[in-house]
Amino acid sequence: MQDATLVILLKGNPVVEVLLGYKKIGFGQGKYTGIGGKIERGETMTDAAIRELVEETDVRIPGPEHLKFSSILEFRFPHKRSWNHRVFVFLAQRWEGVPVESNEIRPRWFKLEDVPYSQMWDDARYWLPLALSGEKFRAYFKFRNDNQTVKSVKFVPLKQNQ
Repeated sequence: MQDATLVILLKGNPVVEVLLGYKKIGFGQGKYTGIGGKIERGETMTDAAIRELVEETDVRIPGPEHLKFSSILEFRFPHKRSWNHRVFVFLAQRWEGVPVESNEIRPRWFKLEDVPYSQMWDDARYWLPLALSGEKFRAYFKFRNDNQTVKSVKFVPLKQNQ
């Protein structure tokens, strides 16, 4: 199973806006998502999250202590097993730079009430509101035959200090 990361930049306290990226190429093309990608051999989760954020948006996190671990998402695609993967989600309220478009991602800020769930993977409507509310959890998603819609989901809370 492939491991990956997602970073969601947040504005405001309480949060009023989130940065999502429109995928221009690759897995998830045509959908909005958090910013991230695969963890490379020898990388930590936070190293991968920081690297992917820079590669895809030119935004830098001042240090790993500014990434707040949020959740672990496990995805099962019974009809496309090569898509099975696990994602480590981080939230960040402190960064350097202004998000810019890359070959892969077109970043865009959304007000919380305007998050485009209908233009995201179907699973996002289940987990993203929980993550944005500060919950820590592990979620298991199984997709239908179409590899697009969620068939089942299971949430397991994680301790706040994990």
